[in-house]
Amino acid sequence: MSNASHPTTVTNTSLSSSHPGNQNQEIQKNHPTNNPHSLFQTVETGLPDDWEVRHSQSKNLPYYFNNATKTSRWEPPSGTDVDKLKIYMAKYHSQQQQQQQGGGGQQQQQQQQGKIRCAHLLVKHSQSRRPSSWRESEITRTKQEALSTLQGFERRIKSGSISLGELALTESDCSSARKRGDLGYFGRGDMQKEFEDAAFALKPDEISGIVDTASGLHLIERLK
Repeated sequence: MSNASHPTTVTNTSLSSSHPGNQNQEIQKNHPTNNPHSLFQTVETGLPDDWEVRHSQSKNLPYYFNNATKTSRWEPPSGTDVDKLKIYMAKYHSQQQQQQQGGGGQQQQQQQQGKIRCAHLLVKHSQSRRPSSWRESEITRTKQEALSTLQGFERRIKSGSISLGELALTESDCSSARKRGDLGYFGRGDMQKEFEDAAFALKPDEISGIVDTASGLHLIERLK
């Protein structure tokens, strides 16, 4: 992560090219806005001293800002209480995004011919190209452990006890978790081939089996 005041890369860009219309923060290079605002005080977020959550107006996503060093990053800093951060994000940030996105219909208007809209739930492992996320600054689980975890999520989704979007909100290692895993619209060539092939094979409302890419292991739900 760059020491500049704005990170040059959100997380792993291996899943997708830097497509300007792509909404997924796990797979696209993006910059936070120059006019952020703090959401809540550090004590509520589980972040270390001097860190706070700020909001990128242009991307409608949170990032982390250090008031002492004036640096920002998309992943939580070392020393974060991940459990508190998950509760904070689920309680506050998801509500804010729903308010900002609800009723606009702008994303649907941006749909282009040949594109689809999907959500996903990503579980990273130590062999992922970038073994870190907003949930954990360093991911050490093995690929087999990640597979077992995702298989458990898959069983819960298939049972109807919870939706993929609800799980993604707190369990996905992609920054799209803040949007319930929603990646927005994307076309052919925007994603890694394994992800693309699985996504385009789905019909609306269908969920894939487990998909293995360089970013980690995914469950994909086609929304549109």
